[in-house]
Amino acid sequence: MTSESTMRLDRRSLNRATLERQLLLCRSSLPAVDAVSRLAGIQAQIPNAPYVGLWSRLTGFKPDDLVQPLLRKQVVRIALMRSTVHLVTAKDAAALRPLVQPALDRDLFKNGTYGPGVSGLPVAETTACARKLLADQPLTAQELGQLLHERWPDRPAEALAYAMRNLLPLVQLPPRGIWGVGGLTRYAVADDWLGRQESVALTLEDMVLRYLAAFGPATVQDMQMWSGLSRLGSVVERLKPRLRAYRDEAGRTLYDLEEAVLPPVDAPAPPRFLPEYDNLLFGFADRSRIVREDDRKLLFRRNVVIRPVLSDGFICGTWKVIRKRSAAALMIATFEKLPAAKREELAAEGESLLRFAAENTRYEISFEMAE
Repeated sequence: MTSESTMRLDRRSLNRATLERQLLLCRSSLPAVDAVSRLAGIQAQIPNAPYVGLWSRLTGFKPDDLVQPLLRKQVVRIALMRSTVHLVTAKDAAALRPLVQPALDRDLFKNGTYGPGVSGLPVAETTACARKLLADQPLTAQELGQLLHERWPDRPAEALAYAMRNLLPLVQLPPRGIWGVGGLTRYAVADDWLGRQESVALTLEDMVLRYLAAFGPATVQDMQMWSGLSRLGSVVERLKPRLRAYRDEAGRTLYDLEEAVLPPVDAPAPPRFLPEYDNLLFGFADRSRIVREDDRKLLFRRNVVIRPVLSDGFICGTWKVIRKRSAAALMIATFEKLPAAKREELAAEGESLLRFAAENTRYEISFEMAE
């Protein structure tokens, strides 16, 4: 491993490295499934978010480029890192789920809403019962919870359903996650839906390397934030012969793949519109590489859905689409007044976004100051 004192990375250097790994510095020609694998999954609790996320990252991406892999069971939606729903390849669903299970357990049993209802739960018995129920047919959370409640009437149905979501590798079946299609979320056990995957067992070391390949130089705390796991310092310690170390502006140690080449600090970063809860937002404990501190406070307001706008690589505001009777209107709320040239760049990218998300209609784009 290179000496930790050899090089310091400033905020802009980290920004460009992360954008490149996240396919946001330059759109990639990768197929959608390969991009999902490259990114180690895409956060996906909002059904349409992965489509916008991939459109922002891939050349010529169309909704059907993800719809077909979902229908062919090449990618699935499943609770993984930080106990949040991610879109991942079928192989990664099988490989990553055991590694992040401690985060799912912690979320369940320390959950203020559902934890009390599953305290002392006979885990082996209830999960075996749920597996049998789901093997018969896919079920919604409400249906599964009610059936388990009939067997364990002293347990709230909602808590039992949430417990199975965390204790079993349940995947969300189409039409959930299909572009432009609504409907209730129905679950099946991953093995029943996908079949047994090839032997793709990953170690925590493998997972950390996958993270660095997808997010760039990072601290141990960043890795823990992304995964929802703790005590990854010992994992990084074992990996040190295969890593390069840097220091950030605060003097913290950052680790990266030994063979990784960082992009030029002055590499141009085109404007990008990211979906709700994009990977970029939750990949780091320290988000200074993507957003200024004052802007971060505006961005992460309570109970606000976050759709970030990037200008020159940094989050400069948020966006939303309002559908009118005869038009689709893109509202861009910026944290500060932008120069005319940057507004023109954002407007051009915004029109492309509207053409992707709202075909065959008239488009309107407006700017306002974020409050």
